[in-house]
Amino acid sequence: MVTNLFGNLLRRPEAGALIGLIGVLVFFVIVGGIEFLYPASIGSWVSRAASLGIIAIPVGLLMIAGELDISIGATITSGALITALVSGYFGQPIVVGMVAALAFGALVGLLNGYLVLRTGVPSFIVTLGTLFAVSGLLLGATVVITGTTSIALQAPQFAKTMFGGFFGPGFQVLVLWWIGITAAFVFFVHLSRYGNWIFAIGGDSVSARNAGIPTGRITILLFVLSSVCASFVGMSQAILFQSVQATPQLTLIFNTIIAVVVGGVLLTGGFGSVIGIFLGTITFAVVTQGIYYTDFDQTWSNMVIGILLLGAVLMNNTFRQLALSAATRKKGA
Repeated sequence: MVTNLFGNLLRRPEAGALIGLIGVLVFFVIVGGIEFLYPASIGSWVSRAASLGIIAIPVGLLMIAGELDISIGATITSGALITALVSGYFGQPIVVGMVAALAFGALVGLLNGYLVLRTGVPSFIVTLGTLFAVSGLLLGATVVITGTTSIALQAPQFAKTMFGGFFGPGFQVLVLWWIGITAAFVFFVHLSRYGNWIFAIGGDSVSARNAGIPTGRITILLFVLSSVCASFVGMSQAILFQSVQATPQLTLIFNTIIAVVVGGVLLTGGFGSVIGIFLGTITFAVVTQGIYYTDFDQTWSNMVIGILLLGAVLMNNTFRQLALSAATRKKGA
């Protein structure tokens, strides 16, 4: 019975992410020293994980549903720019700027979902086009309106406390938002019928549609969630740093996909979990921050991340094969 329980745990989508996280923590404690687990150090890599994690969960759900959203590199910038433009340049209340930023994110998500469904073009191509279109729009509009590519923002204290503040030994307040959003997505995916629909769409969208699942509505909802979460992080960064540059965050796209894949989500869709993405994001943050606690040359960091990604993909494939073989044995029993 204990063996079966252990086997079932290993076949969970988040099992590989948990083992990977433990592995990199042990590695950096041995190589970098116990200081890596001091509260201030934990604050640095958990805070880095928070902003990435808020975006990674909806992006991961899209990947589970068989789609991809790389326009987040532009929507995170749009969230920051619109907040700074409305409340910093035009002097409107910060709440107006925040609502405008989130509304623009929702609009981009709606556009992505509509174009993917109506045109049949792969979501990678559609969101690639959106990425450049939104980036160009933001850069051009910002220069036309303000005459520069940088906008300053002085947010009121309540906004700094809620979105751009710190607590404890260096934890960004976004960590609390990340935990709350993760809990909401756990309920949405694993405790409601919508989660089953997302997995069904990722497994076979035609069969899911024939079974009566509203595949189009769910797909559009996931694109909207992805864009709104990216805008939320951009808005929070504008409040935290009090200055915004009109440049897309292209590196964030790859970092998000890496965190999602490390978290156990298959690139082919239909397999993954919110907790796995949560753990994968922490793992990615540990790797990218842990390198600073070692004596390694910083130029090696990309190599470590690349090896991590390859290892995670191989590990996830192994666990998926275990799950499939277990399901086959049950059917044959």
